[in-house]
Amino acid sequence: MDSLASTALSSLPDLWDRVFGIQPDPALWVVIATAVAALAVVVPHGVWRISRNAITIAHEGGHGLIALLTGRTLTGIRLHSDTSGLTVSRGKPYGVGMILTAAAGYTAPPLLGLGGAALLAAGHITLLLWLATALLVAMLVMIRNAYGALTVVLAGSTFLLVSWLAGPQVQAAFAYTVVWFLLVGGVRPAFELQAKRSRGGARDSDADQLSRLTHVPAGLWLFLFHVVSLCSLMGGGQWLLRL
Repeated sequence: MDSLASTALSSLPDLWDRVFGIQPDPALWVVIATAVAALAVVVPHGVWRISRNAITIAHEGGHGLIALLTGRTLTGIRLHSDTSGLTVSRGKPYGVGMILTAAAGYTAPPLLGLGGAALLAAGHITLLLWLATALLVAMLVMIRNAYGALTVVLAGSTFLLVSWLAGPQVQAAFAYTVVWFLLVGGVRPAFELQAKRSRGGARDSDADQLSRLTHVPAGLWLFLFHVVSLCSLMGGGQWLLRL
């Protein structure tokens, strides 16, 4: 037992260095190739119908996280095969907490991408993968349907396997692809919502809920979603490309 304990203690510094240490930046061609890969799963409609599930995880996770941070009681998150989702929380149906919770969905994916770009620009590739794994594990606790649980488990397992078993080059390529995907994929949902609203649909969207909460037109909230996603893409892209 003593030898096992001493071995575990001696390995802690190595684990600390592995997670919080600085990893070398990948070659510029890798950064560009991962950006192209992200575009390839966001732009084509057929592929986007599948890859959008990952954006939904970030979207609903954003609602859930801000609900908790603002003192609301998070009761559950559901993810559906049509890439829709639902996050339910209890608390006052008005006020700053409710407004921030409603606004967090469309802004979460691009802001997560921006934060990921900052970590990658600082060389914290492994730390990004471990943080993503931790967030997915925390989200899994609140999932309330089988499809949602399966989706989150698959995503979390992928991050865990890459962060634990893959070499530095594979970790870097995977991390850059994920961050590019959040940045690029975070832009499209707001445009999709705008298109639906122009056809008279999606009248209970996050923008419409925010309009009822704040008496600010839904179009202005939609404009805010566009600003956050596009500015995150520009800022995060500059960090990733080292401009």
